[in-house]
Formats: sequence, structure tokens, C-alpha cells
Amino acid sequence: MTGIDYNDKYFVGVMNYDDGDLTRDTVYHYRQKGDIVWGSFEGGNCRHGNFVARVLDDGNLDMVWQYLNKEGKLVSGGCRSTPEMLPDGRIRLHESWHVHGTEVSGTSAVEQVAGVERG
Repeated sequence: MTGIDYNDKYFVGVMNYDDGDLTRDTVYHYRQKGDIVWGSFEGGNCRHGNFVARVLDDGNLDMVWQYLNKEGKLVSGGCRSTPEMLPDGRIRLHESWHVHGTEVSGTSAVEQVAGVERG
């Protein structure tokens, strides 16, 4: 799947976002220019985070991310996101991620939402 426009889209966690620093209250703001996707996120136990990704030939996103949690700890890792177009035209990203320097890894999913206000 290719040709997805991520620019100025917002996402929230819908699968495996029930605990930890990144919760269903974490909001991700995606931007895009060509095959480069980047953005920021905050909410839940995350004070601020950012990411950068490359859109691969198969449409997946190859991503690195980092954030500062409310306890002042810096966390970083990598992620491979596989896009799915939902029947209503929104995007769901199936994530396979890991935390750098640890054995921690997992899967999750985020879905595009409309009308998100940040502040």
C-alpha cells in the first residue's frame, strides 16, 4: 500500500495503549514531505515526544522515536508501522516497536482522528 498522505493528521492509540507512558490520552501529530514522515506526541505520562520515519516501497513506515515522560526519564526506540485504510477513509497503523537498550518490545495500533485540539 503506497500513496497515503499523513500530512497534518492526528492519531490516538486504540490497541495496547492501556498502561505505561503512552496511553489512549497520547495524541500523535503526523507531518509529511515526500517519503519523510515526522511528528510529535504528548499526553498520558508523556510530556513530549517526537519521531521521524521513512515511507518504504511497500508503504510501511520505518520509524525512530523518543520522548520525555512525566518522571523526567528519556525513552527512545524504533517502530515499523503497517498502514490499513479503514472503510470510512481513516488510517490505522499497526505498530511493531522496541525500546532501545532494553528487551522491551510489543505491538500496538493507532487510528486517525479528526478535530483534535492541541494546547
